[in-house]
Amino acid sequence: MDLLGKSGKSASGGKSGGDSKAQSRSAKAGLQFPVGRVHRLLKKGNYAQRVGAGAPGWYSPMTQSCMGR
Repeated sequence: MDLLGKSGKSASGGKSGGDSKAQSRSAKAGLQFPVGRVHRLLKKGNYAQRVGAGAPGWYSPMTQSCMGR
């Protein structure tokens, strides 16, 4: 049985094109400040027991705007 079929979509539901490239969270947010590094440092620094996925995405633009001033 052919999993791809004729629709051009894979079995998982995504398109089967090879054009997609990995995009950083900073690029998605349109920032120069590294969102991934901020997330790692927030987790590593024991600022809280848990760090949500949106926390570095919120903290990075705030820090970037402060650094620009």
